[in-house]
Amino acid sequence: MAIRLYKSYTPGTRNRTVSTFTEITRNKPEKKLVKNKHSLKGRNNRGIITSRHRGGGHKKKYRIIDFKRNKRNIIGKVYSIEYDPYRNARIALINYEDGEKRYILHPRSLKTGSTIIAGENIPIEVGNALPLENIPLGTAVHNIEIKPNKGGQIVRSAGTYAQIVAKEGNLITLKLPSSEVRTINKKCYATIGQIGNIESNNITIGKAGRKRWLGRRPKVRGVVMNPIDHPHGGGEGRSPIGKPRPVTPWGKPALGQKTRKRKKYSNRYILKRRK
Repeated sequence: MAIRLYKSYTPGTRNRTVSTFTEITRNKPEKKLVKNKHSLKGRNNRGIITSRHRGGGHKKKYRIIDFKRNKRNIIGKVYSIEYDPYRNARIALINYEDGEKRYILHPRSLKTGSTIIAGENIPIEVGNALPLENIPLGTAVHNIEIKPNKGGQIVRSAGTYAQIVAKEGNLITLKLPSSEVRTINKKCYATIGQIGNIESNNITIGKAGRKRWLGRRPKVRGVVMNPIDHPHGGGEGRSPIGKPRPVTPWGKPALGQKTRKRKKYSNRYILKRRK
């Protein structure tokens, strides 16, 4: 992937950067692997806004991704690499020998025409999926299951990968992209390699309108609101927040306050917390 830069023709192009999409080989998705997804606009089942600053944006169709990789010991061939509007990683369309087609997350360096396979005793090659117990130490993996047969839940973003650090008993120690070190059951599946589109975090939005295309509405700082709207609001002119620490609109501590539950079930599996 490469990034295209713009000259300052307009205020919107002054700092704008976009992907060149050179790795994309097909523009239209596979019809049987897409479905409509209703936009919630940040609202719950009662129509009340529970997540602010959501709404609008371009119409999108959801691509059904195979996170489980449960098609075992059947060779699949990479037919195309496509864009997915719901994630920053690219997706790859796989044609299996039995005629079925599935989407997977596109690993870096996997090209059209390459073959992949999932199973227990298979080669350690990019795109192949196998249990963590069968993967050598130091190998980069992604799309990792937390519970066996539940499907990959972590390390699914563009450019990310986890590293296998140690093996002991029924647990495998992984170093995650967040620098967290945790253990996972050895029967959990993971995919070999790093996820592609590694320069996605270098893209600059450039203008507010482009954020609206992505379904994000404007944000307003609490200090410029009225006291009834936000605890930081009120005062004459440009005034400080007037509190010992920053808080959310509902009075909870914000900006640096740890929100993880102290008695969360997975605490015992985490050997080193993320920074």
